[in-house]
Amino acid sequence: MSTKSVEEIKKESRHLRGQIVETLKSDVSHFEEAEYQLLKYHGTYQQDDRDLRNERKKAGLDKAWSFMVRSKIPGGELSADQYLMHDKMADDLANHTLRITTRQGFQVHGILKGSLKECIARICNSGLTTWGACGDVVRNTMSASSPLHDAAHLDALKLAQEINDATLPKSRAFSEIWLDGQKLDLNSSATANQEADSLYGELYLPRKFKIAIAVPPRNDVDVFSNDIGFICHAPHGVVEGYNIYVGGGFGMSHGQLQTRPFLSQPLGYVTRAHCVEAALAIITTQRDFGNRAERKLARLKYLVQSRGIEWFRTEVQSRMKGQVEPLKDIKLDGVSDMLGWHEQGDGKWFCGVFVSEGRIKDTDQVQYRQALRKIAETFQPRIRLTANCNLILCDIQPRDRAAIDQILRQHGIADPAGLTEARRMAHACVALPTCGLSLAESERVFPQVMNGIDAILRELNLAEEPILFRMSGCPNGCSRPYNADISFVGRGPNKYAFFIGGSHRGDRLVGLEEKTVLLDEIPAKVRPYLETYARERKPSERFSDFWARTRTNGEAPSPEQFHIELEERAKRLAEAGEKPTAQA
Repeated sequence: MSTKSVEEIKKESRHLRGQIVETLKSDVSHFEEAEYQLLKYHGTYQQDDRDLRNERKKAGLDKAWSFMVRSKIPGGELSADQYLMHDKMADDLANHTLRITTRQGFQVHGILKGSLKECIARICNSGLTTWGACGDVVRNTMSASSPLHDAAHLDALKLAQEINDATLPKSRAFSEIWLDGQKLDLNSSATANQEADSLYGELYLPRKFKIAIAVPPRNDVDVFSNDIGFICHAPHGVVEGYNIYVGGGFGMSHGQLQTRPFLSQPLGYVTRAHCVEAALAIITTQRDFGNRAERKLARLKYLVQSRGIEWFRTEVQSRMKGQVEPLKDIKLDGVSDMLGWHEQGDGKWFCGVFVSEGRIKDTDQVQYRQALRKIAETFQPRIRLTANCNLILCDIQPRDRAAIDQILRQHGIADPAGLTEARRMAHACVALPTCGLSLAESERVFPQVMNGIDAILRELNLAEEPILFRMSGCPNGCSRPYNADISFVGRGPNKYAFFIGGSHRGDRLVGLEEKTVLLDEIPAKVRPYLETYARERKPSERFSDFWARTRTNGEAPSPEQFHIELEERAKRLAEAGEKPTAQA
């Protein structure tokens, strides 16, 4: 295995080519480390079936290698034909399922090496791409998912596409490798000039970079968890500009206090004409000053934290013509999706479909793929994928609502009105068996965990309360567990760190309550907190507000908050003669 750093791999990659073509054409079962790192930029991760690892190892067999391919879909919007392309590919090339991502994209799993080129080509031929869906570049730009036909929602989607267009890598490697593009003369100085990338340079960004755009009052993109968050300002129905927040990000490592989650900090307000310019100024500041020596500390959040928001604002302003002004007064509410039926504002309707853990598959109980395929073929709706891993059917004629409802019911798809509000908001990451980083189960066990929690919520008459539960298989936090009301983060097989105290609005961070709880214990661990809330809350008080009023997670957000249990932190403060302050 290569001992080169990721920075060295990028530098020597010939604009992200490496030896990908040679390995694709060879008989080897998988890619080595350098090419594995480069494949991410092309939108694919090399994986293996971890359920089979021990069995195959005992039999003297290689790992069961396969690939996950991720489509990059700005704002999560795709046509019915593009959806049907993914659905067909799930059978032709993948494991018969689709997975909606927490960044409004699609993932297909179980792609074999010999089918990888065809998979990526099909996606590109549909009008989408996988280029830049992964890697140290700007990834899929998210936008408010509700397809409302008002100025704010339409402009948010437009801005997502503008940012996507401005941040695609310039290298021809993608078209060469996957789309049979014309082979370049790599020794030609003219070629080098053609591939010069003024945004990314030779080494691209220090780490992945995420952008989201929210439309008040809904925070369905979890805007504060992103490297850049745009929040629309549209007084009197006219979009004038956006508040910009910077430095959000959730990945960390258990017990390593130098790593921790951050919510983004306010940079300022920028008029609409200068939003893309502001994004590029922020990205290039991270490119030039981000930590390239230690990948665990390479995200923008650490740069903003170490240099300070004032320094960062000054640096960004020096790179743009527009002015960074004081923030506008904008309020955000919950992170939930608009599920069920709603008018779009143009005479048509949309239907938010709850998709359990974002996994579109057919089982004996529910047939998501059959239902959605039939609806897409029959009614040709536009489709939106949401950051909560649900799916929205758009542009529905009023006369077609009953027929669509019937198809959903016939295939066992839950009416969201019959779910607890917690279940409608909850989600988990993919985790086992495909994620190579996962320490514990997540997607496969979370529905059963929520069944136990739902029973308690109904017993306590809390079924309609917006309490945000999330689960992640490892501390990288792809399901965004660190700003949920209550979350569980994998530590090992059947073991989870128990966090509490975030917010269903996405604007507050959790604290570590217990370092380790067992999977089967989770509902019982949650019960006392829900009982206290049901008994002691004020009229109409949300769990997030109740927690902020009655409890703290210790001192204002610091590394200890995410790595040391609350009881131990409180003890340390007491010994020092200090009192815990409210959590920021």
